[in-house]
Amino acid sequence: MFCDIDRVLIPADRIAQRVRELAGQITRDHVEPNLPADSQITIVPILTGAMIFCADLIREMPVRMKIGLLSVSSYPGTSTASTGPTLQANSLGEIRGRHVLLVDDILDSGETIKMIVPLLKDSGAATVKTCVLLRKDRPSARAVKADYIGFDIPDEFVVGYGLDYDNYYRNLPDIVTLRREILDRTGSELLKSTV
Repeated sequence: MFCDIDRVLIPADRIAQRVRELAGQITRDHVEPNLPADSQITIVPILTGAMIFCADLIREMPVRMKIGLLSVSSYPGTSTASTGPTLQANSLGEIRGRHVLLVDDILDSGETIKMIVPLLKDSGAATVKTCVLLRKDRPSARAVKADYIGFDIPDEFVVGYGLDYDNYYRNLPDIVTLRREILDRTGSELLKSTV
């Protein structure tokens, strides 16, 4: 699997440091005097890409919280370009009157945030803020507001730390680019190269 990597874009230690910084900022924004003492927060990671980021993030947040889950797909199979978000599963729970933090792995087209934020508001969330690990350097990403951003990155296809290619590479500790020939393989060829 490691021989498939072209280059490391963001190493694990930088990710960990930035996650701690984001968690501190989010925590400060969700405690007094910014919010009432009885305010409640629900963390909503978008699965599957944001699961590792969100797990690390919330362990650094000493606040009372609930977790709701949404599953959204934008990159089916071996696609390296977003085909637009599709909501696949909704396990939000009750969010009416709660402050919601939507956590996503990457902001590239902006379509996922534009689809999910209204859904959360329509479900009665008191407020909705967004946190993305990565924001690509493209106009569509910069046009969509995210309240918390981990890293700005070049407009390249990346994997690792939860991000995938054909559902592989999520377990890499760094955020990396893949060699071109890997991206040109089919799913069955990719399976042979990773086992």
